[in-house]
Amino acid sequence: MTSPPIPDHPFDLLIIGGGINGAGIARDAAGRGLSVALAEAGDLGGATSSASTKLIHGGLRYLEFYAFGLVRKALAEREVLLDIAPHISWPQSFVLPSAPEQRPDWMLRAGLLLYDNLSRRKVVPGSERIDLRQDRAGQALAARYTRAFRYWDGWVDDARLVIANLQDAAARGALILPRTRVVRAEFADDVWTVTLGDDRKLTAKQVVNAAGPWAEIVARTVLGRNDAPALRLVQGSHIVTRRVHLGKDAFMLQQPDGRIVFVIPYERDFSLIGTTERDIDTPEAARITEDETEYLLGAANRYLSRPLTRADVVHSFAGVRPLILEPGKGDRETTRDFRLVDHDGVPALTVVGGKITTYRVLAEDVMKTIAPKSKPWTGKAPLPGSDIERLPGENGQEAFRRWTANLVAAQENYDPRLVKRLAITLGTAAEPLLENGLGANIGGMFEAELEHYVAKEWATTAEDVLWRRTKMGLHIGNAGRAEVARWFGEAVTTPDQVDDPVGHRFAVPGQA
Repeated sequence: MTSPPIPDHPFDLLIIGGGINGAGIARDAAGRGLSVALAEAGDLGGATSSASTKLIHGGLRYLEFYAFGLVRKALAEREVLLDIAPHISWPQSFVLPSAPEQRPDWMLRAGLLLYDNLSRRKVVPGSERIDLRQDRAGQALAARYTRAFRYWDGWVDDARLVIANLQDAAARGALILPRTRVVRAEFADDVWTVTLGDDRKLTAKQVVNAAGPWAEIVARTVLGRNDAPALRLVQGSHIVTRRVHLGKDAFMLQQPDGRIVFVIPYERDFSLIGTTERDIDTPEAARITEDETEYLLGAANRYLSRPLTRADVVHSFAGVRPLILEPGKGDRETTRDFRLVDHDGVPALTVVGGKITTYRVLAEDVMKTIAPKSKPWTGKAPLPGSDIERLPGENGQEAFRRWTANLVAAQENYDPRLVKRLAITLGTAAEPLLENGLGANIGGMFEAELEHYVAKEWATTAEDVLWRRTKMGLHIGNAGRAEVARWFGEAVTTPDQVDDPVGHRFAVPGQA
C-alpha cells in the first residue's frame, strides 16, 4: 500500500503509535471529519498489539481487586467488538476447574454470577456448573479434577484488529505512515512541526502520543514534556504447543501463586498458553525466558491428563504491557485501565495503560478531549471485513456465520478449509480474491493474498505476513516460510534458518 505524499497544510491530528490504541483513535477521528496522520516506527501492530493473549474479556480476576468499573466497561465492549468485528472475533467458552487448594467453589460461583450480570449480554451465554466426569472438557484434565464452571468471554485476532481499524481510517482520509519514526515535534505559533525519521516534515494542530511501552520516552524525548506518568513495563510471554484438547473450550487454570494461566484453542491445530508477568527495563528487552517457558508448561501440566513437554512447544512470543506505575502494588493488583494525560501548555496528550478490549472506549475518551462537539459513531459501524448485510434481527456473529456458509457453497472449486481460512482472516475482502483467482501457491500461501497484504495492509516483509497479518508461519513449516521470504525478495540460504520473530526456532511437530 503506497502512502500519498504529505500535504503542506497542517493535519488536525497526528497520532504517534500504530498499535491498537493509535489505530482506534485514527479511525474514530477520521470518521468525525478530522484530518489525521498516524506514524508508527515499526510494523503496524508490531509490538504489544500482536503479542496479547488475544482475548476480549472483562477480566474475571479483576473482580478480586474490586475493579468493578473496569470490568463493567470491558464487558460492555466485549459485546460491541463481537458485533462489529465478527470475522476476526467470536465467543469463547472457558472451563475453570475447581481445585481444593485454590479459591473455594462458593467464591468462584459468586464471582461468575457477578461477571454474568455486570453488563447486559446479547451474544455471550451465561456461566454454568459442569461435571468433568460427564463433560467432554474433562477428557483433557487429570482425573482428580471432577468439578468445574464454564463461562464465556471472547477471542480476537489482535493484529488483524489493528489493521481493520487502520484500513477504515485510511478509507476515511487518514494518512498512515508505517515504519516511520517521529524524531522530533516542536510547538510554535499554534502548530506542531514534526520531523520524521526519513527527514520529511509534517505539521499538526494536535498530537496524541499512543506509543504504548514507549509512551513515556516519546513524551520526554520527542514532545519535550516531562509530565507523563512513569510506566511499569511488564513482559507477558506465551507458548504455542500441540493441541491439548480437541473440544472448543479454553481453560482458565488457577495457580498456587494466585495467578491464572489460560490454555486456549489456537489456529485449529495448536494451543496458546499464557501469560507470565515479569518486570523489564526497556521494551526492546522483551524475550521469553527459559524460566517462563517452564512456568507455563508447569502451570498447564498441573491440570492436564497428558502432560506437555518442552518438545511440544512449537512457537513462543513475548509482549510488553505498559502499566501505570502504582508504588506498592504488585503485578496482579496494578490497574489495567487507561489514563489520558494532558500536557500543560500545548495541544498534546499521552495515552498510558489500557487493554485491547477497551481500545474503542479509549478512542472515544480521546475524542471527548480533542473534538468535544463531535459525535461517537464506532460502536455501531462494522469494521472492514465485517461489512455484511444483516437480515432483520441478526447480530454480527450470526450474519458472519451465514455469509461464510454461503461463500463456501459459492466457491465449490476451492477446498472449504481454504475458503474458511480466508474468510476468518480477510472477511468480505476474501470474495474478490476467490472470484479473480488466487494465483500461484507460494509455500502454502497464494500469490493473490500476498499481493493483498502488500497493497491493502501495509505489509513489507515475510514476517509481517507470516506472524501478524496471518499466523501461517505456524502452519507451512520452514520450507514454506522460506518460499514466502523469497517472494518478498529476502535472502534465505536454507529453509531451516528461518526463525520466528522472537528468535525461538520454530519446530514442526514431529520434526523438533
